Amino acid sequence: MSILGINQEQDKIVFNDPTNFCNLCGQCIARYPQDAILYEGMGETYSYEGIDKPENIASYETIYKFLRANRSIRRYRTKKVPNDILKKVFDAMLHAPTAENARTENYTILSDTEQIKKLNDAVIEELMKKPEVKVKYGLLFKLLGKTFNSPIFFDAPYVVFVESPLENKSEFINIGNIITYGRLAAQALGLGTCWNGWTQIAMMNNPDVKKIANIKGKTVGVFILGYPAVKFYCSPPRSPKSVEGLD
Repeated sequence: MSILGINQEQDKIVFNDPTNFCNLCGQCIARYPQDAILYEGMGETYSYEGIDKPENIASYETIYKFLRANRSIRRYRTKKVPNDILKKVFDAMLHAPTAENARTENYTILSDTEQIKKLNDAVIEELMKKPEVKVKYGLLFKLLGKTFNSPIFFDAPYVVFVESPLENKSEFINIGNIITYGRLAAQALGLGTCWNGWTQIAMMNNPDVKKIANIKGKTVGVFILGYPAVKFYCSPPRSPKSVEGLD
C-alpha cells in the first residue's frame, strides 16, 4: 500500500505515510499507464507489450512444460558463465515477492575454486558432528568425494547465497521465492542449478562456516549454478495428490 503526501519544503509530491501503511511496494505507480506519480530512490519501472495481460505473454501449456523441465543439476561443465548472463539471473531474483515488501535480502556469488573447496570441507565437518547426519550422509560424502573435488557443490563453478539480517519464518519463505526466481531465470538462460540445503544447515548451525564466504545474515539460502553437463529427455513421474475442497 502506498500513500502520497506533500513535502512543502521541497515543493513536490513524495511518499509520506505517518501511519506506516506504505511499504513502498510501488503498486500505485504500476497501476497508471503513464508517469502520473513521481518517485525517487526506488529504481526504474519497466513496461512492455503484454504487461497488462501477462496470460498472453506465455500460455499455461508453455509455462507448465518449462516448470516440469526444471531439474536439480548435479554435474556441471567447467565453462565460466559470462557476467552479463549472471547479472540477468540476479535481476530476476530482485523481482521476487517478499513479505511486506521488506526486501532485506542481500546476494553473494562465490566462484573461487579454492574458497569453494574450503567451504565444502567446513560444511562436511560441521554436518558430521551430528551422529544421525553422519549415519545418513557419511558414506554418500565419501563416494561423492571420489568423483568431485568439492562434493557438497558437485564442482559447480558458482555458489550463490541469499541472506537476510532478519531471523523469522517469513525470511525463509522470502529467500525460497527469490531462489526459485533465480533458478527459473537460469534455466531460461541455458544454465543449471540446484538448491544446496547442506550448506544452509551448516551455516545456520555454526556461524563460523558463514565467515568463509563472508556471509553475515542470520537467515541464509544457497544454490549452485553453472552450465549443465547432463541432459534430460523426459520429466520424472510425480504421484498425484488429492486436493481437499476441490470437487
